[in-house]
Amino acid sequence: MNGMKSTVLGVALFSVTMFSFTDYAAAQAAKAETTTTDAKAKADAEQEAKAAEWVASLNLNDAAKEGRVKAVIAEHLKTIRDWNNEHPFTTVPAGINPATGNKLSDLDRQVIANSAMPAAVHQNLMDGLRKDLTEEQVEAVLDKYTIGKVAFTLAGYRSIVPNLTPIEEAEILKNLKLAREQAVDYKNMKQISAIFEIYKTKCEQYLNSNGRNWKQMFKDYVTAAKAKKAAEGKK
Repeated sequence: MNGMKSTVLGVALFSVTMFSFTDYAAAQAAKAETTTTDAKAKADAEQEAKAAEWVASLNLNDAAKEGRVKAVIAEHLKTIRDWNNEHPFTTVPAGINPATGNKLSDLDRQVIANSAMPAAVHQNLMDGLRKDLTEEQVEAVLDKYTIGKVAFTLAGYRSIVPNLTPIEEAEILKNLKLAREQAVDYKNMKQISAIFEIYKTKCEQYLNSNGRNWKQMFKDYVTAAKAKKAAEGKK
């Protein structure tokens, strides 16, 4: 009898333990889901606030128009964030860049992963902006995404290239604007800068093919900058 009682007691304790474990697991799962939901809500609010700030800088003075533009930008920001997070660089096999033979970096692989985002995501942004904004205002929004890299990079070319001609500047500006529009579909500044590097290479190839020597011009610019800094240090 004692053996039977021990068996029954053991089964009872096992059952209680299993129920307790199941309850604990369910509670932990619910807690994790709540945490994830809260984090998503917070992240969404941050994108909404960013979109509102960018729209406010346009001074549209039209509440309905502001609401539509804000919604378009916020939706795009959330979409590129989610795509980036759901498609980490590990989804792209390690390999080489066929153009250079160099091993793909983690950043390269992330850019490749993000470049597979449906084209409709970008088109929806541009169509939505152009529905309510002038082309100048659209460009102002794109500059917000890329923290003014077009103007900053163009200023660099003006400093490096001696006597930059209007034709040369127009070609460089065209490439930088193409870089900016493509770059808005990437999540962070490292990725955005990687896109700009593609178009900076195009600019430098253009200069080389039109009688310039980019490497020499850059070398001369660096040398002059160092000399100027040294001279200022002696004052």
